[in-house]
Amino acid sequence: MNEPRDSLFEAPPMPEQERMIEAILFATADPVSVPQLAGRMPHGCDPATALAHVRKRYEGRGVHLVRVGEAWAFRTAPDLGFLMQHEVVETRKLSRAAIETLAIVAYHQPATRAEIEEIRGVSVSRGTLDQLIELDWIRLGRRRMTPGRPVTFVVTEQFLDHFGLESARDLPGLKELRAAGLLDSRPPPGADDSDGDPAAQEDQDDLFEE
Repeated sequence: MNEPRDSLFEAPPMPEQERMIEAILFATADPVSVPQLAGRMPHGCDPATALAHVRKRYEGRGVHLVRVGEAWAFRTAPDLGFLMQHEVVETRKLSRAAIETLAIVAYHQPATRAEIEEIRGVSVSRGTLDQLIELDWIRLGRRRMTPGRPVTFVVTEQFLDHFGLESARDLPGLKELRAAGLLDSRPPPGADDSDGDPAAQEDQDDLFEE
C-alpha cells in the first residue's frame, strides 16, 4: 500500500518561492502587496521572507526591489535613471495652489478640505482637488466622525512611487526643503487671492513635474 505523498501539501523550497516573487513582480506594472503575493503563490509559501531574500540579492544591481507604501515593486536603480529618459519629454507643471494643497495633504494626512483651507489661508477650488485626484496623487480617505462627516484626503501609492518614498514618513523635513529652495522663494500661505490667480499659475515648482 502506497503512503500518502505529503510533498503535495508542502510549500516549495525558498529559492523557488523567490523565483515566483520575481516572476510576479516583473510581470506586474503596479506594486504588489504581500497578501496579493500570498494569494497567487502555492499554499504554505512565505512571501515576506522571500521578498527579503530577493531584495538583498538585488542590492547593487541595475534594478532594485523597493517598498511602495504597503506594496513592493522592481524599480530602476536611482543612479541609472538617466538611461530611461526619452528624447522628447512632455512635462505638466502644477500651479502653486495645487503644489501647496498636495504638500498639505502629504504632511497632514488625513486632511479635510476645511483643514487644507485653514492651513493655506485661502479657499481650495474643486478643480485643484480634482486635478490631484486625476493624477492619482491623492485619494479620498475615511470620513471624519465629526458633524457633517467630511471626507478626508490622503496621498496615494502612486505619489510615493513617483517620488521614491516608502511611506509619507520619508517626506523631507524643513531643513531639506530649505536646502532645495522650496521655502525661500515661495510666499507664505495666504498670499494668493485665489486658486485662479494668474500670477500663482505662473509660479510653478519643477519638483512636482510629471
